[in-house]
Amino acid sequence: MAYKHDYDKILTRLTTILSRLNDREALSVKELAEEFNVSSKTIQRDFNERLSAFHIYQDNKKWKMQEGFRVEKTKSLQEQLVLEIMEKIAEGIGGKFAMSSHKLLSKIKNEEFNPIYAKLNIEDISDRFDDVHLIEKAIKEKTELECSYENEREGTFRTNIQPLKIVNYEGFWYLVAARDGYIEKYYIKTLSNIKQTAITFTTDDKIEALLENSINIWFKSDIEPFEVKIYADKTAAKYFLRRQLPTQKIETLSKDGTMEFIVRITDEMEIIPVIKYWLPHLRVIEPLWIQEMVDEDLKSYLDERT
Repeated sequence: MAYKHDYDKILTRLTTILSRLNDREALSVKELAEEFNVSSKTIQRDFNERLSAFHIYQDNKKWKMQEGFRVEKTKSLQEQLVLEIMEKIAEGIGGKFAMSSHKLLSKIKNEEFNPIYAKLNIEDISDRFDDVHLIEKAIKEKTELECSYENEREGTFRTNIQPLKIVNYEGFWYLVAARDGYIEKYYIKTLSNIKQTAITFTTDDKIEALLENSINIWFKSDIEPFEVKIYADKTAAKYFLRRQLPTQKIETLSKDGTMEFIVRITDEMEIIPVIKYWLPHLRVIEPLWIQEMVDEDLKSYLDERT
């Protein structure tokens, strides 16, 4: 489970790295990992994701700030880092939330021009803020919700659920909740008539690890994770080196730019959409039945087109 001091450490690390880049230092992933006592994968993620909005690049295994770009020091680097990332996240959510957030953050920042741009295709749920607020309150107070839910399998039904986390996968908002002893996922826009009850429940910390290691919303809580070995040609390898999947572990990295890597999943649909998206650049080496499923879907598609 991530605690407040964990986030404080992340912010301190990012601010230190950004400050040193701003002072024109060339930084090594390995050296930073040793300095901050974290994995090289964590530092690589700092550069590839958490600091990607800034004008940084990698040159000969060293990260640098682009020439001609500096972070203005009218505020502390930490303040600017937090505010600008918050604004980009708000813009990605869109709707009334983005408008309100922009006005508020602009007042705090006292500036109209933001040098950072991020394209975050996140579903607008500003029309469901009252429901989201109610769900959030129930999560914090560990009280059950009574709600109506609609899905293809069961139609519309009324049920009690134990809300655990509001999550966003691939831009869509879901509620992860327990129901009848099982962890289930509910698409927030299909929930209606939500009421907080007085029934309390207890939780354990495994949901945090479950979400951290999941690739998409298809994860299963009652299935033991298993390994999938994947071959990536040089086109795909570049991407999966820059932005690794949760639990990704590189097996081999060849001189021709290809690589083999392993991910741990709980459901084949965690990885099949990824494979299909990257066809023909990815191939499942094992287990073969997953590649066979991809091949069968591809064959069915081609048969329908002929």
